[in-house]
Amino acid sequence: MSDNNEALIKKDRLRFSKNKMSSGLILAAIAANALYFVSIYKSDVGSYYYKLFIGVSIVYNLIFMLVAFLSSEGVKNYKMGYAYTAIVIGLLQFGRIFYLPREAHETPNPVVGSEDLTVMQDEQFHYVVILLCISAVLLIVAGIIGIIKTSTLRNYQAELDRKL
Repeated sequence: MSDNNEALIKKDRLRFSKNKMSSGLILAAIAANALYFVSIYKSDVGSYYYKLFIGVSIVYNLIFMLVAFLSSEGVKNYKMGYAYTAIVIGLLQFGRIFYLPREAHETPNPVVGSEDLTVMQDEQFHYVVILLCISAVLLIVAGIIGIIKTSTLRNYQAELDRKL
């Protein structure tokens, strides 16, 4: 079979299959975010995490997971808007590094007897930053793949419509 026929078959198969790769990458990004979430909120550092910005962080996590899951379903069905949404929330994941993790890593621990320590130790800080980066990269890659596959499918369908 020629390369041209193989490319044509690949395009044609898009009409009958789901974009499982982008969807799976977004679900993996949600899992990485969940690990980040658990690592942050299981920490026992006095009353540091019982503030308004933690409430905002929790609400953001819930909204993030909802939007990411909806994006997963959308890109699976070749919806271009959801691919762009995945990229945007991926970029926001990078921005989150400078919000809670950095603040906690730079703030002295309020627990008595641990004044020389910060709220978030180096090991935990590196762990949560890596998780946020993994989540961000997975979302951005899923969005890019979604854009490519959706564009390919749309162009192919337009080509088929012209032939009819």
